[in-house]
Amino acid sequence: MTRILLLISCLFYGIHAFSQSYPFQQQRLSDDKRIDLLLDMLTIDEKISLLTTNLGVPRLGIPSLGTYEGLHGLALGGPAMNNGRKTVEGKEVPNDLPTTMFPQSYGLGCTWNPEALRRIGDIEAEEARYYSRHPRARRKGLVVYAPNADLARDPRWGRTEESFGEDPMLTAALSVALIRGLQGDDPRYWKTAALMKHFLANSNEDGRDSTSSNFSERLFREYYSYPFYKGFSQGGSRAVMASYNAWNGTPMCINPCLDEVVRKEWGNNGIICTDGYALTLLIDAHKAFGTRAEGAAAIVKASVGQILDRSRDEIREALQRQLLTEEDIDRAIRGNLFVALKLGMLDGSDTRNPYASIGNDTLHAPYDREEVKAFVRDVTAQSIVLLKNDRQLLPIRPSQIKTIAVTGPYADKIVQDWYSGTPPYNVTILQGIREAAKPLGIEVIYAPDNRMGRAVEAAAKADLVIACVGNHPYGTRADWKFCPVTSDGREAVDRLSLNLPDEEFLQLLYQANPNTVLALVSSFPYSINWSDEHLPAILHLTHCSQEQGHALADVLFGKTSPAGRTTQTWVSDQRHLPPIMDYDITHGRTYMYSPYKPLYPFGYGLSYTHFSYGEPQISPRVKGTYTLTIPVTNSGDTDSDEVVQVYLQANTTDPQMPRKALKAFQRVPIPAGATVNVSLKIEDQDLSFWDETRHQFVPIQRPFTLLIGASSEDIRKEIVVEK
Repeated sequence: MTRILLLISCLFYGIHAFSQSYPFQQQRLSDDKRIDLLLDMLTIDEKISLLTTNLGVPRLGIPSLGTYEGLHGLALGGPAMNNGRKTVEGKEVPNDLPTTMFPQSYGLGCTWNPEALRRIGDIEAEEARYYSRHPRARRKGLVVYAPNADLARDPRWGRTEESFGEDPMLTAALSVALIRGLQGDDPRYWKTAALMKHFLANSNEDGRDSTSSNFSERLFREYYSYPFYKGFSQGGSRAVMASYNAWNGTPMCINPCLDEVVRKEWGNNGIICTDGYALTLLIDAHKAFGTRAEGAAAIVKASVGQILDRSRDEIREALQRQLLTEEDIDRAIRGNLFVALKLGMLDGSDTRNPYASIGNDTLHAPYDREEVKAFVRDVTAQSIVLLKNDRQLLPIRPSQIKTIAVTGPYADKIVQDWYSGTPPYNVTILQGIREAAKPLGIEVIYAPDNRMGRAVEAAAKADLVIACVGNHPYGTRADWKFCPVTSDGREAVDRLSLNLPDEEFLQLLYQANPNTVLALVSSFPYSINWSDEHLPAILHLTHCSQEQGHALADVLFGKTSPAGRTTQTWVSDQRHLPPIMDYDITHGRTYMYSPYKPLYPFGYGLSYTHFSYGEPQISPRVKGTYTLTIPVTNSGDTDSDEVVQVYLQANTTDPQMPRKALKAFQRVPIPAGATVNVSLKIEDQDLSFWDETRHQFVPIQRPFTLLIGASSEDIRKEIVVEK
């Protein structure tokens, strides 16, 4: 077996890595010196090849490795891979190499748990390393396209499912955690490279290839770029994707801020890549240049080192026309080589990379580990938000409930989205409920829909109804720019409505049985006004998790007290939203600026217990950091997590200043009857605003108020900070 694995490794890494050494492989040299030596050895054709997603130079023993999507699990293959199938020599071959699938990013955001995101990243990186050496893997890569650090400023955005939410601080914290998990904690090497997307302000799908997102320098610094900045400065990412759109009229793939801010100011000496077919869109949609050669030259000169489009001939033409120099290419691809170095790809056979041996054991796949499966179940339960629970209908009590009717299109189906892989198994909601109900002696009736009145009939017979409805993520290119349901959305298609089409179905169920629980399985919020007014209990969860059924059953039956929180304002009326192309959020967008009462506010979620907050204490500032301590008591009889949130309320009439803004949070497990002192740190940097006259952050005016509570609207305590 050892000899076979060695042979596979030789074939994969290239025989040169084992038979010849090169100066750039000397690990005693500085990173910059090693990259200089490598650049000197490359031919112009190899340099042009490195302008693609390939990081390898086979002639020099550097393996050819590409990329994976990784928003909520490694997408080795799945819906984005032609519905999980690939055509080989005219025949369709199923993708049977699975990876662990977590809830969609939107659901992961609802955990408000950075540590969970860190572990998710670690699991993804383990699987990427495993498959990078797997003999049957068709795709091999160590650059992972994750996290999506875009902000979901508008629930109509078709790719809301890919984002952690509308708040820059929360999104930054979760992005940093995922990056750290993906890259590992070794001081020299990365487990994988985390490539953030899409920079910047890419939150409209309709017209995204030609529209401009227009807003001020202040919003650039305080809102739209903040998660990316933190991803570089705190997370350690050295890779980012430029978005399709323009910012203030200049397409992002050639925007000067890539070099001036991302590279020079924020220190990204790694990859900057375009989005897919960005060169084509730069010419055909943005109409920025007359020829593809001119566009390719401009992209490279903007310090972009990977062009995800046909570009080799265009680069050669640009060199011939002297639109571009070889030195321009060297500067652009230098970051690609730095990432390859950090992944251990430039070391040859003499590697000290602690991650290099992952994948030697092909018999015990990472996704098969019981601790991984248990973690997916736990984190999926953490993502579930209890939006309503009148009469304490939940959790289910076997003494009161003897029959449960389960219905709806997502009761016995787990749908993967556009950026999913293929899970090793699926546990549907129906399966999870049946498994939990059986030992309790509870009968489960299943009606997939109301054809021939079957769902209503089942509801009438039951003590409790679980209705599983929501959206379909549409993981197929059947019609790229069309969703037949106006409230659905995905990449390339924005939502035209926030109304839930299934509410008429819910009305029929409720008429038959008032104990109807809505399990809303969706990628984004809805304006579910009728459901909120009438149904006694509502839960929200997202698609894709392989443990969806177990996790929801754990919450329904009280094995887990729900503690997920909304990461976006759920508006009651679409008319409360500014036009989708208005990127100036100060005009009334998000919880920070909206004047309207929401259906569910940002940071909102119920549990099966009640928490009381004691008097907060704040310590004097030490090295630019405040420490805020709040005693929180679980005054009920159920163990549960609480998500403690701290918001800044500035003492100013500045219309650009948010009416409140999240500055700290912590998800804390608190046993029934116990009190926990929750300590939160707030840095001076997060108590400042961008001064456009001085082009720098300056402290906000003192005094200011810190609002402490269980959501952006459920404020329990306040403390005024004088200095």
